[in-house]
Amino acid sequence: MHLLILTAGTRGDVQPYVALGRGMRASGHTVTICAPAHFEHFITEHGLAYAFLNNDIIDLMHSEEGQLAMENTGTLWETILTMRRIMPKMGALQRHQIEDFWAAAETTNPDLILFHPKALGAPDFAEYLGLPCMLGFYLPMYVPTRAFPAMGFPQLPFGGWYNRLTYHCINLATWLGTGRYINEWREARGLPRRRGGAYLQRADGFTIPALHAYSPAIIPHPADWPPSAVTTGYWFLDQEDTWQPPDALQAFLAAGEPPVYVGFGSIFGRDPARLTRIVVEAVQAAGVRAVLAQGWGGLILDGFNLPDTIFPIEVVPHDWLFPRVSAVVHHGGCGTTAAGLRAGRPTVVCPLFGDQPFWGAKVADLGAGPDPLPQKQLTAEALAAAIRQATTDAAIIEKAGRLGRQIRRENGVSEAVYFIETWMQQQSTS
Repeated sequence: MHLLILTAGTRGDVQPYVALGRGMRASGHTVTICAPAHFEHFITEHGLAYAFLNNDIIDLMHSEEGQLAMENTGTLWETILTMRRIMPKMGALQRHQIEDFWAAAETTNPDLILFHPKALGAPDFAEYLGLPCMLGFYLPMYVPTRAFPAMGFPQLPFGGWYNRLTYHCINLATWLGTGRYINEWREARGLPRRRGGAYLQRADGFTIPALHAYSPAIIPHPADWPPSAVTTGYWFLDQEDTWQPPDALQAFLAAGEPPVYVGFGSIFGRDPARLTRIVVEAVQAAGVRAVLAQGWGGLILDGFNLPDTIFPIEVVPHDWLFPRVSAVVHHGGCGTTAAGLRAGRPTVVCPLFGDQPFWGAKVADLGAGPDPLPQKQLTAEALAAAIRQATTDAAIIEKAGRLGRQIRRENGVSEAVYFIETWMQQQSTS
């Protein structure tokens, strides 16, 4: 089988699919990933084929306008105003993205297309080519359930009808933002226009399976989901066996109590220096040792005279480092949240935008960390208090450890590979 994976966004939108691709390749399949050109080497170094996608969305997110937009998505009204400012640029970007995704689908000759929701047009490409497709995502957003609302909606005491309604709202909002460009592509190829509101229903009546790449220990699998919707567990890309830590990092870890990890990923606001000052002050006020990950710009340590209790690093595999720390402090990206929880470490989430507040609230609800601290209102005093709570609260430490043991018993990649292979076999015999 040749699997084509279409995804867009930052590293957190690419790494889980590389993990899945490696699992499929280990089972004897061919895998091509179409993702931003920024990640070509990251994909090919793991033995997977690469198909081109432009860097337009990444460039926009790293621009001053994009950083301003991310800083102003706290309330619904702020989000609406932000989207009004940024939408005039999105039309050209979306058309360009559809062109690149279509080129990958048209030229790589896949047997199956698996796609991230940001991969505009993927179900339409599959329909035109006569291929099956399926959604692979790390959030509950598109398959309605009475059990809980879609990501981004509050839990309200209205029961199952409200929860199901939130998914229809997500489907409609997705179509309103993308449908014009998808129908332009369809009409240019003689396909009938598609109506919105059913993201997992193709125009030809085909129901699109949905793989949810998170642990059922974190978000339980709803009893009312159809068989086409599965919860596989996280898709981890482990690197511990192939990565060698610097001697200085090894020495720092051995020199005292396990430190706290602090890192804020590849997407950040306009003033990472401010965030860095807050982090350094908070770590010192909390009286803990710390490893600070500069990552791709979330923290900027140049010019800081760091004490011996703080060790700066660029990037380090989470699966190697997190079991060696006492707690993890981060932005709340799905991948970093998952890695911290699997390591069984208390988590302090400082969300900026997108799904980060969702994961921060989820960690607190599970008792694996304190309440999230939004970056926009973050202070050194509040962060120091959260770090002290995460590293000393016996209930948080115990619950985080229990969740870690549950997650380590799972193998999300293997579950996803099994579902894909079984489902494809059923399609071939039906």
